[in-house]
Amino acid sequence: MRQTVQLDGSTLTPAEVERIATHHVDVGISQAAWQKVERARAVVDGILERGETVYGINTGFGALVHQRISSDDLAQLQTNLVRSHATALGAPMSRSSVRAMMAVRINSLVKGHSGVHPDVLKQLIEFLNKDIVPYVPRIGSLGASGDLAPLSHMAMALLGEGEVLDKNGAPVPTKEVLIAHGLIGIKLRAKDGLSLINGTSQMLAFMTLAERNLSNLLPLADLILATSMEARKASVQPSDHRVHDARPHPGQSLVAKRIRAIMANSPILTSHTNCDRVQDAYSFRCAPQVHGAVLQRYTGMLETLQIELNSATDNPLIFPDPQNPGPHEVISQGNFHGEVIALAADSMSAALFELGSISERRIDQMLDPARSELPPFLAKDSGLESGLMIVQYVAGASLAELHGHASPRAAFSTTTSAGQEDHVSMGATAAWNLLEATQRLSEVLACELFVACEALEFESLEPSVYVATLKQRVRTIAPKLTGDRATSKELIKISQELLDGAWLARIEAELGRLPR
Repeated sequence: MRQTVQLDGSTLTPAEVERIATHHVDVGISQAAWQKVERARAVVDGILERGETVYGINTGFGALVHQRISSDDLAQLQTNLVRSHATALGAPMSRSSVRAMMAVRINSLVKGHSGVHPDVLKQLIEFLNKDIVPYVPRIGSLGASGDLAPLSHMAMALLGEGEVLDKNGAPVPTKEVLIAHGLIGIKLRAKDGLSLINGTSQMLAFMTLAERNLSNLLPLADLILATSMEARKASVQPSDHRVHDARPHPGQSLVAKRIRAIMANSPILTSHTNCDRVQDAYSFRCAPQVHGAVLQRYTGMLETLQIELNSATDNPLIFPDPQNPGPHEVISQGNFHGEVIALAADSMSAALFELGSISERRIDQMLDPARSELPPFLAKDSGLESGLMIVQYVAGASLAELHGHASPRAAFSTTTSAGQEDHVSMGATAAWNLLEATQRLSEVLACELFVACEALEFESLEPSVYVATLKQRVRTIAPKLTGDRATSKELIKISQELLDGAWLARIEAELGRLPR
C-alpha cells in the first residue's frame, strides 16, 4: 500500500516534496486544514452575499483593480484570468518539477488564507494521485504577482483545457486524459483562478529540487575531497579541531569534522605522517574554509525554503473574523513577491561556482606531474597516450557554465501592468538557474572523483574505508585505465549517481552517517 503525505500548510518538508514530485507517495489534505479552507471560503461567499467590493473577488486584476465585476460574471472573470495568463514560453517543465509545483501550491492554499473553493483542491489532489501532469512551458514568471504564467498553464488543465504530458513527456489534450480517468474539468468560482496562479510555487519547485540535489552533493563533495587528499597524500592537519575552534564558523567546523571522520585510520595518511611536505596547496589546505562557506550558504537557503514551503503567498489573503465579518477580513499585500527566494538562490549559485572552482584546481594538482609525482595526466604510456588530460578540459567547460550561473538573476527588475507592478524579483529565473547549477557542479565533482580514483591506482596502500568504498562504486562504472579510451559516458553516469544520492546512502548505511 502506497504511503500518503498529508498536506496541512505547516509541516511540508523538501524531502516530502521530492517524494511527491517523483510519484512515490500519494497526497491528501489533513482534516484540520480542510476546516481552515472552509472557513476562508465562507469569507469569500459572505462578501459576495453582502454585495461588498473587494480586490481579487469581484474586481479586475493588476492595473484593472478599479473595475467592479458583476456577480453574473465572476466565474467568467476567473476563467478569463487563467486563459489570458497561460502565455508561458520555452521548453516544458519536467514531470517532477510540475508535480512539485502542484504540491507546493496545494500546501499554500490549505493554510486557510486563500479562500479557494474545496473543489479546486480536490481536483489538484486527483491530478497528483492519478499522475496527470499539466504541460507547462518554463519561461514566463517575473517572480512577483507570483509565478503567473506557468501556474496558469497548470490551472488550465484543471479546467479540462490546455494540455498534459503523456508518459513519454509529449503534450496531449487534457480533456482526453481526464475522460480516460473518469474526471471532468472544474468550474472556477470567485477568487479561485487568482488563488491558483498567484504564488511562489514554480520558483519553490525549482529551489526544492535544487536543495534535494545539494543535500547529496555537498556531503559527497567532502568525500570526493578526501579521495583527492588520499591520492595527493595531502595532510589532514588543516582539519584539526583546534584550527576551527579558533575561527568557529559552523560550516567550516562541520566540514573539518567530516574530513577527520572520513580520513580516520587511513593507511595512506599514516604513511606520510612524518613526510617533509610543510604545506599543501590552498585547494587542499583551505578546503574546510571554502567547502564550509558553501555549506553555510546551503544552511541559510534551506531555512528560507522550509519557511516558504509552509507560507501563504497569494494575494489578497483572508483572515476570517466570524464575529465581525466584512471587507477587513481580506488584506491586499505582497507575499507573492519572490525576493527572499531569488536572493537565496542567487547566493547559493555563486557559492556553487566556488565549490566547482576549488574542485577543478584539485584536478590540476593530480594531473600535473611536477606537483603530483605521478605520470603525466595519469597515462599508462605518456606521450603515446593522453590519459585523463581532457577530463580536466571538460571540468573546465562545466565550470565556465557554473561561472555564468554565478551571475545574479535578482539584480534585474522590470515594470509591468501599467506601472502597478513596478518591482519584480526574478525569483523563478534565479531558482531555475540554481537547479541548472547543481547539474554543472555534479559534472565537475564527477571529473575530480574520476581523476582521484585513477591516481589512487598508483598507490600501494589502501585509502580510508570511506574513500575505498566510494572508489568501489566508481569502479562499477569506470574501470581503471589500461590505455586511452572515451570516458564521456562514464563521467555522465558518475555525475548522475552523485545527484541521485544512492551512493551516499549506501556508503553511510555500511560505514556510518557522516557528520551533518
